[in-house]
Amino acid sequence: MKDELKKKISSAKDALRIELNALDNKEDILKSKTFKTLFDEIKNIPLDQRSLFGKALNDLKAQILEEVDQFKDTNLNDHKDIDVSADLDINQPHDSLIKLEAGVGSAHPVMSEMDNILNIFKSMGFNAIESYEIDDDYHMFESLNFPLDHPARDDFDTFVLSSLDQSKRPLVAAAQTSTMQNRVIKKNADDLVKNNKPIAYVIPGRVFRKEDLDARHEHTFYQIEGIYISKKVTVANLIDTLRQFMSAYFNKEVELKTQPFYFPFTEPSFEFAVSCPFCAKGGCNICSYSSWIELLGCGMIHPNVLKMASLDPMEYTGFAFGIGFMRMIMIKYNIEDIRHFFSGKLDFLRQFN
Repeated sequence: MKDELKKKISSAKDALRIELNALDNKEDILKSKTFKTLFDEIKNIPLDQRSLFGKALNDLKAQILEEVDQFKDTNLNDHKDIDVSADLDINQPHDSLIKLEAGVGSAHPVMSEMDNILNIFKSMGFNAIESYEIDDDYHMFESLNFPLDHPARDDFDTFVLSSLDQSKRPLVAAAQTSTMQNRVIKKNADDLVKNNKPIAYVIPGRVFRKEDLDARHEHTFYQIEGIYISKKVTVANLIDTLRQFMSAYFNKEVELKTQPFYFPFTEPSFEFAVSCPFCAKGGCNICSYSSWIELLGCGMIHPNVLKMASLDPMEYTGFAFGIGFMRMIMIKYNIEDIRHFFSGKLDFLRQFN
């Protein structure tokens, strides 16, 4: 890596340390504009130096996180002798107040890992926008190539509300963050057409489905939708994007598998799976004895979806994917049951402190 790039990293390190010392909440350092500037710089780095710069940037982030942890340890040691006799659970009946031991909280693993995932996609050139939890019939179904009375609507087992949208149809609890696709495409279509700027977005959010609960399925979970639209986008771009993301997230090459599937809003469509880390290909209840864990659905955006957002599918193509990333967290940390995340079990959550 050339000297000028080394100087950028070194200068950023000094600036980040000064900023870290001034922050009350040390974890806010991850939102620093210094990090954003460095990540934005990646696309301007010559290709033959980009990987070295990226590695140096990741090393810098790791060093800063270590210093954040050191601040946490110091804070814990400084408060060991605090008198907690006044800490009471005010929700208890007045005649049975319970004294609670003071402690130090931490970010929920789902939230911290979602931030990590968004940072990876940001480094790959994607923007981010949050999804809606309650949405209308048009964005949940029609804009995604689900006409009225289409049988594929039944696959989602959607929770329906008593409130109605402007078309006098029931509002729904969003079953996927794909409900934002139409909005994002319409909002950025002019920039794509006039300036040839690709539409590249990831869309995180909480979604809801009427599921039979087991080790891999919850009725409430988090998902990240991704869309990329430009000219001459192919399936190869989709697979390579997901391969790069998976390698960055797991910090190693992961054995992957794609297989044809059906989604109304993509054509062709695929399921994307990784080898099960719990059974070493012997089969177990986590992977339903298949030796693979499905992580996401993906495919090329259906021409009808592009038309609904006023884009010409003869000129523009794109891909989309939806990641139920809580399964990725399970694989990364060897968690055997997805229900642990929202169980409220402190012994589970404290492992991520």
